[in-house]
Amino acid sequence: MSEKRGSILSGFFWMLFLSILLCWVPLIGQFIAGFVGGKKAGGVINAIIAFFLPAIVLTVLLIFLVPFFPLIGPLVGSAIVVTALVGNFGLFCGAIVGGALA
Repeated sequence: MSEKRGSILSGFFWMLFLSILLCWVPLIGQFIAGFVGGKKAGGVINAIIAFFLPAIVLTVLLIFLVPFFPLIGPLVGSAIVVTALVGNFGLFCGAIVGGALA
């Protein structure tokens, strides 16, 4: 029986790519991205580590976009909070499930 080994970096890139690609599907899209990234990471611990990388990248990206929208800054600030809570929750749950099934 051969042992599959995953990669945190591979899980990170899959989570990041699919998070951006499926951003229009709330929670479910992020769950799918986390699930695929978790399977690519190869385990629960690796999946959790890989989860934090795209979560931080996407949150920082949104924070840097705020100055480009001065009239709707409060709305963008609210979007950051909602994305951090809702989007990353689905990503985290998907990463754990995908990592457990890897």
